[in-house]
Amino acid sequence: MTPGTLSYSTRLDSEKLGENFTDLTIVPKAPIVISGPSGTGKSTLLKRLFAAHPNTFGFSVSHTTRLPRTGEKDGIEYNFVTKEAFESLIAENAFIERAKFSGNHYGTSIAAVKDVANKGLVCILDIEMEGVKQVKKTDLGAKFIFLKPPSMAALKARLEGRGTETTDSLLNRLMQAEKELEYAEQPGAHDKIIVNDDLETAFKELDEYIISLL
Repeated sequence: MTPGTLSYSTRLDSEKLGENFTDLTIVPKAPIVISGPSGTGKSTLLKRLFAAHPNTFGFSVSHTTRLPRTGEKDGIEYNFVTKEAFESLIAENAFIERAKFSGNHYGTSIAAVKDVANKGLVCILDIEMEGVKQVKKTDLGAKFIFLKPPSMAALKARLEGRGTETTDSLLNRLMQAEKELEYAEQPGAHDKIIVNDDLETAFKELDEYIISLL
């Protein structure tokens, strides 16, 4: 696999998938999918959104095989699992979408989305581009928001500023960002594109758009 690309397999049992989604059809509000290159400020904006509307949204916590970063907690930012555990979930057809990036697996489980729905909250999904494509194939009726950096130079500076990237991982993320930006330009790829040049402006635009969907 070329460094920085996502590999994706859709080995989902369609009949089982349909059964699992039956309960989701009663949820009054469709899930909202947030995507965008790493470093565009997704986490910061989502934290502000949840703080502004504490009883409205629920975050679908994804599974990943990568190691936690400093300050990350299991079950909060991600469900951190071993490769073996992730593969067991694949065998159980547990994921709506899954992807592989920089040697690590990521996936959104059916159970995670249902858990949010069962609480009567609007489910927010923070997923990769290939995951977006797969969610579009479901009957969830999700809305798709893309967070875009003001420029590749600005994105590179943000990633370097985090102090968590190696030379290889930085290159991988920038290569992937170019692919995601190219996909975002396709008609109908997303319902809303927000450029995060200024945090306050970006949050206001995100907040107003999401609230308009409720």
